[in-house]
Amino acid sequence: MEPRFLLLSDVAAELNVSDSQVYHMVRSGELPAIKVGGRGQWRVERSRLEEYIQQKYAETAEWVRGNPLTE
Repeated sequence: MEPRFLLLSDVAAELNVSDSQVYHMVRSGELPAIKVGGRGQWRVERSRLEEYIQQKYAETAEWVRGNPLTE
C-alpha cells in the first residue's frame, strides 16, 4: 500500500525535478500541501499530486493546441 502523504523529496523524484523546485511549487500555492509536526515539515497528499499532474496535462494540451508546430 502506498503512503497517503509524500515528502517533498518523494514528489521531486516522482516529477523528476529538484527538491527546491517542489518547495517553490508548494510555497507559491501551485501544488497543494500541508505542514505537519512540531517542525512544520511539508507533506503532499498523493491524490493532490495526481490531480496536479492531470491539471498539467490539460494545461500542456491547451498550450499545444494554441501553439502548433509550423513547417
